[in-house]
Amino acid sequence: MNTVSAPLALMAELTHRCPLQCPYCSNPLELLKAGKERDTAFWLGVIDEAAALGVLQIHFSGGEPTLRRDLPELIKRATERGMYANLITSAVLLDEAKIQALAQAGLGHVQVSFQGDNSETGDRIGNYKGGHEKKIAVARLVTAANMSLTINAVVHRQNLEELPGMIALAEALDADRLEIAHVQYHGWALRNRAALMPTRAQFEAADEIVAAARARLKGRMSIDYVVPDYYAAIPKTCMGGWGQKLLNISPDGRVLPCHAAETIPGLSFDNVGTKPLQQIWYEGQAFNRFRGTDWMEEPCASCALKETDWGGCRCQAMAIAGRATATDPVCQFSPLHTALNTTAATEAATGIGAFIYRRL
Repeated sequence: MNTVSAPLALMAELTHRCPLQCPYCSNPLELLKAGKERDTAFWLGVIDEAAALGVLQIHFSGGEPTLRRDLPELIKRATERGMYANLITSAVLLDEAKIQALAQAGLGHVQVSFQGDNSETGDRIGNYKGGHEKKIAVARLVTAANMSLTINAVVHRQNLEELPGMIALAEALDADRLEIAHVQYHGWALRNRAALMPTRAQFEAADEIVAAARARLKGRMSIDYVVPDYYAAIPKTCMGGWGQKLLNISPDGRVLPCHAAETIPGLSFDNVGTKPLQQIWYEGQAFNRFRGTDWMEEPCASCALKETDWGGCRCQAMAIAGRATATDPVCQFSPLHTALNTTAATEAATGIGAFIYRRL
């Protein structure tokens, strides 16, 4: 099945600059400096093209997107073009005046990341003093401005014991949604895997905690849960299927099927400044390389789930198997699945606690 529809959402990565230094940063290993970022006129053009293509949601991300002074202008253009605007932020650079400006521009939703349920943990993991308390203050400003709030709780071995506290924090902040996401081991997170990998006991306890919270908070707060790949038996549907629902534009204007796609050798990424976004989405080499199912090898090619998980994560296959066309090692049918489980158990037991922090 290779029918291609218009993308549902656009991830606009406005910058790679960020005041936090999270050890699981999902941006590329080689970060783009401010001088490589595209200007306001470029992004306004991208928004216009995205709206014409049929994009319904735009996620302003980074790095830290609030470092861009033109953020309110970009949000205003997106909402004028009929797109729902979402901001993904560390929140540490925001204040009441900035929140009001974003709300007046039409911002509908804000996602604030938390690294723990207290200042000691949160500030240590993000390596940013005072960050945790600032996040709490900004989250309250978001709801006071009548914008929807999501708390993004990124969890791993060094903060999973605080999961009940993070759920309670999301409740106290009156969040509409809580996303509990185990670290996904690409890019910088792969370098810190031994410091981040949870034990199987932690993972199983987290499952129970999330299930109980979902039952208790049903109808009050939505809870999304992203399990740790290394303990899964079936791969997650990465990006809703490669080149099917989402596209990602990097700070320099390159259009990617996912934020980590440039880790795959041989892919060619068009720049929206030199080709129309519509042409890139439908005809781009990178988008068509793993779109649909024709690219699949066995056992994926004959799997009953191939149009459900769409082969899992190509970047993970590249990182672990050394081939982007290989079966995602998370899958129980991959020849590397047992080795992946062993790696998880071994690294979770090492006790390594020091992080290699992410710096621009």
